Amino acid sequence: MATVDHGEGQDDPESEDEVYEVVDLTEYARRHQWWSRVFGNNSGPIAEKYSVATQLMMGGVTGWCAGYLFQRVGKIAATAVGGGFLLLQIANHSGYVQVDWKKVEKDVNKAKKHLKKKANKAAPEINTFIEEATDFIKRNIVLSSGFVGGFFLGLAS
Repeated sequence: MATVDHGEGQDDPESEDEVYEVVDLTEYARRHQWWSRVFGNNSGPIAEKYSVATQLMMGGVTGWCAGYLFQRVGKIAATAVGGGFLLLQIANHSGYVQVDWKKVEKDVNKAKKHLKKKANKAAPEINTFIEEATDFIKRNIVLSSGFVGGFFLGLAS
């Protein structure tokens, strides 16, 4: 322990010597777990409130639910898009619909150029979002690991 005297008002009862604790950084680094050095400080709100088993369970359950819903919605979307394309091909083949494929190709290329312009403008917002998501994952690594595992299980079920 070290004491510091400010040298002013020594007779004043309000001015007392301040006490500081000296911290040995090498000992501090030895006491911390390996994942703190790799993933940063685990001081997120989830890490403070719940045990590792609870975090894994919470992440796994929410991941499984998200994966299961992603699988179901993906199947419905793929069926709708594929079915619509199939009906369009049948209608074109039967003569009900005449598709101008040159115009379709021209419009698709125009849309690609428009999307490339918009993607370049949106890059800073996307980078900020990615940085925030990465920071959250680092602070809540156990919960995030459970979520990823549960998500893959949800996709498989």
